[in-house]
Amino acid sequence: MTATPDPQRTEGRLRNAQRHEGVLQCVRHATAPLPAGFRITLDESTRRLSPTSWYGGSPARIVRLTPAGRAAWTELANGPVTSAAAGVLARRLTDAGLAHPEPPASTNAPDVTVVVPVHDRVDKLVPCLTAVARDGHPIVVVDDASRDPGAVARAARRFGARLVVRPVNGGPAAARNTGIDASDTELVAFVDSDCVPPPGWIAALARHFADPLVAAVAPRVVPVAPDSWAGRYTRATFGLDLGETPAAVAPGTRVAWAPTAALVLRRAALAAVARDGDVLDPGLSVAGEDVDLVWRLHEAGWRLRFDPTVHVRHLEPETWRGLLHRRFRYGTSAAPLALRHPGNVPPLVLFPWPAATVAAALARRPALAATAFAISVLTTRQAVRHTGQPDPGVTRVMANAAYRTWLGVGRYGTQYALPVLAALAARRGHRTAVASLVVGPALAEWWRHRHTLDPARFVLGRLADDLAYGSGVWAGSVTHRTAAALLPSIRRRTHPRT
Repeated sequence: MTATPDPQRTEGRLRNAQRHEGVLQCVRHATAPLPAGFRITLDESTRRLSPTSWYGGSPARIVRLTPAGRAAWTELANGPVTSAAAGVLARRLTDAGLAHPEPPASTNAPDVTVVVPVHDRVDKLVPCLTAVARDGHPIVVVDDASRDPGAVARAARRFGARLVVRPVNGGPAAARNTGIDASDTELVAFVDSDCVPPPGWIAALARHFADPLVAAVAPRVVPVAPDSWAGRYTRATFGLDLGETPAAVAPGTRVAWAPTAALVLRRAALAAVARDGDVLDPGLSVAGEDVDLVWRLHEAGWRLRFDPTVHVRHLEPETWRGLLHRRFRYGTSAAPLALRHPGNVPPLVLFPWPAATVAAALARRPALAATAFAISVLTTRQAVRHTGQPDPGVTRVMANAAYRTWLGVGRYGTQYALPVLAALAARRGHRTAVASLVVGPALAEWWRHRHTLDPARFVLGRLADDLAYGSGVWAGSVTHRTAAALLPSIRRRTHPRT
């Protein structure tokens, strides 16, 4: 049936917020230990430098254990958190990305409502609702002014979902806000109408909410695409796939955001960051509303987790036109996000000595490049030794920094400055450098996915992808009259944090 939010549900949301006042108090004291019963596992990149220090995390850092910390680590290494000291250490390690929490098993069914926003795409809505309805959770379908509302209503009725109809299309953010208003459970699960989650996915993710600081948990979103050039390229480069390693979600880290295509959230956290009654920013009507929400939650002191043990399938565009249109749309969100979150959306991050090394190499000055690299190693090693910590392998770290800088400069050039690169390529003496920037990063990426596509089609696909996304960024920047999403960021720190 068709329904709209009513005052009783508003009162329910207020009661729910009051019930979770203890959670909000905990967030205000963001150093709260990881609760008893949690275990932790070290990240695959974490290395033990000595009996008292660890290296790893995102961004990379060195963590030194005090005698009390070593005792707490002994507890964590042998079992779950049982003491406050072990909980504090576990929190520090998981916040830094050196370790990941393993929540205890739960026997209670999660108190959750599944919100499915839809605008047309009824053919994809039916498989989505078929999968969602299996778990028996309440479902709210938000029809964001579809052209065939009758078809959406029939699909919702077929699966016992509550239907809320928006008279005017407002975009994904507005539709999800409407879905939140139409529910009053402790948790809210967003599922896009082109997603197909597995059985029990919410229960598996909801275990993380045993930590009162956790605001949201994201599954791994994996693509479902046809066996065509566009489909195979999509499977290799799918932007919503955050990888196979668990992570804390925070700007400036390995997993900087999480998509609302499939996301489970704590209602108390949503209420805490709502602005003028809106949880998601309706001003981001095309894309980027999920990034904005995740970053606002992080800024408010909440923790967000990515759990790749749960896979949610995402039905992908079947043609290059659909794929590139979506990439352009994603690009238009960069400028408004850069205005809302200054410093969090740099298209390229450069560190002085790796940048100097790459610039000299591209200018065919090998001696100068070698000198810049040697200085980067020496200065970084001196900075690390100044902390009194063992050398975590500075030469390897700085070589990787130079390699990443080359990749980043190449991607930046093809996305935002391809006409400039084309003009440089027309000049003798610059062609090798330009070719390395245009083709090199794409070939490096192809090598990781070489069993998916041949190099020629992969490189062409990557260039088309970069052009579409970069054009979207330029369009958004012109619309919002800002260059914030186009300007590289220059930072000084290249050595690990301590």
